[in-house]
Amino acid sequence: MRRDSKLSSVLHLLLHMAHGGVPRTSEELSGFLNTNPVLVRRVLAGLRERGYVGSDKGHGGGWTITCDLHEVTLHDIYEAVGSPTVFAMGNRVDHPECLVEKVVNQSLASAFDEAEALLIEHFRDVTLADLSERFNHHYATHQGGNHAHRSRKG
Repeated sequence: MRRDSKLSSVLHLLLHMAHGGVPRTSEELSGFLNTNPVLVRRVLAGLRERGYVGSDKGHGGGWTITCDLHEVTLHDIYEAVGSPTVFAMGNRVDHPECLVEKVVNQSLASAFDEAEALLIEHFRDVTLADLSERFNHHYATHQGGNHAHRSRKG
């Protein structure tokens, strides 16, 4: 099963935008993720509706952060991208009348629900500013001096 990396991808883009100092085009942002600019525009349009990012057209235009990084949490972004399923694991439902399957599913469902609630609650405690500060620390101690993305294409 493929993992949903939308939250991680959006956070990646937001940090690039926050540290770029200039508007970033959809094409430029898509290069950070090796994806299509249309997908970037679609996701960022949802964030624009919530006031987290803005965009300007024309020469020198592009996407910019419009929110206060100290005010926006991972939970805010998680909700903005549609509250994707946290776990790829799930219950078997091939034989719902089976008592063994019922007991196993109840136990797993309870554990999954508790773990998901704990993770989502943690998202409320982490701001974009927290991520930005961690990036700044890593960048300051980065050994190559250059923070570049290498394309996985071709």
